[in-house]
Amino acid sequence: MARLSGIRIGVAMAASHCNLARAVGTMKELVDEGAEVTPIVSSSILSVETRFGTPDYWRRQIAEIANREMLLSIPDVEPTGPQHWFDVVLVMPCTGNTLAKLANAINDSPVTMAAKAQLRNGRPVLLAITSNDLLGMNAMNLGRLLSVRNIFFVPFGQDDPVRKPRSLDAHLELVVESIEAAVKGEQIQPILVSWK
Repeated sequence: MARLSGIRIGVAMAASHCNLARAVGTMKELVDEGAEVTPIVSSSILSVETRFGTPDYWRRQIAEIANREMLLSIPDVEPTGPQHWFDVVLVMPCTGNTLAKLANAINDSPVTMAAKAQLRNGRPVLLAITSNDLLGMNAMNLGRLLSVRNIFFVPFGQDDPVRKPRSLDAHLELVVESIEAAVKGEQIQPILVSWK
């Protein structure tokens, strides 16, 4: 039996363009494990062309995997809280910008709205963090969220401590286990994992 069979996951994707391929691949793994995945997509992903792909490319990739309508605006996402759409909201990738907004209760995007809507019901939000500044100016926001009830983390570590000593990145190969723990109200351990 699939490990996530019947679990309803809102996958809220912030605009870390260099991490989108990893995130989309992980979203496919969630679907393959039986999860019901609804993509919640930052407007930047579907409006900004980068060396990592065009908006049309990412729209096709996400839609093909999830096979569900994407939520693209705050009004699209707002009903997810009152109507209890999700068992867990996975913010993946969770950029430093998104992390800072969550830590300071700023709600100005579909991604932050998804987290707020989930937390209002005391349901789990799982963060797959990725930023070059999480051990720098953003460390205080990370510290704040580590102590917030119903916020959980995909285990993370320094992805390049020599060239990017302030950078942290989630281990996306641990997302399935992290979801299994989060829906039970538990933080998977260890939360700090070394990069090989």
